[in-house]
Amino acid sequence: MQHERVETRVGLLIGLTLFAVSIGGMVEIFPLVFDRGTQPIAGLQPYTPLTLAGRDIYIREGCVGCHTQMVRTLRSETARYGHYSVAGEDVYERPFLWGSKRTGPDLARVGGRYSDAWHQAHLYNPRSVVPVSNMPAYPWLFENELSGNDIAAKMSALQTLGVPYTDAQIAAAPDQVKGASEATALIAYLQSLGTDMRQYSSVGDQP
Repeated sequence: MQHERVETRVGLLIGLTLFAVSIGGMVEIFPLVFDRGTQPIAGLQPYTPLTLAGRDIYIREGCVGCHTQMVRTLRSETARYGHYSVAGEDVYERPFLWGSKRTGPDLARVGGRYSDAWHQAHLYNPRSVVPVSNMPAYPWLFENELSGNDIAAKMSALQTLGVPYTDAQIAAAPDQVKGASEATALIAYLQSLGTDMRQYSSVGDQP
């Protein structure tokens, strides 16, 4: 009888529905108001101007289409690539480059595994170091030079989004990038991947 009274009074039904939705909304939203969000892992550093430029080249060339940057919490994954990926190492990523396909190996922990010379040979002619590789060659990266004209604007935008760049770092960025080849920048980016996680020597260590 009470249920019928509510259903037959449109105004009352709307009011009670809004009340129920409000309670549900507060339960969902209020905890987020006081949540500090994902915190960076200890020692995490934002990209240098050169590695940031290299990251843009990585995106431009579509590397994320064949390489993931996310080690899953499986024994086979951690045995091959290292510590599983954690949210705290990606807090400065805009956009994130986790990827979803592994035509090539995961690159989340590739930093420091190979020399710069190896990466140079691999980018110029992948089959010179990995005979069975189906990765395309990128010889133009060795010919193109960076002007550095837009790096300060990119860093300033990231600073607005919470990446801890200082004004002095932003002002000095163009000179640190200008004249470098695109290959040099891309290799600098690859050599930085996963290095902040090296302090966690075993899978059981928690950032």
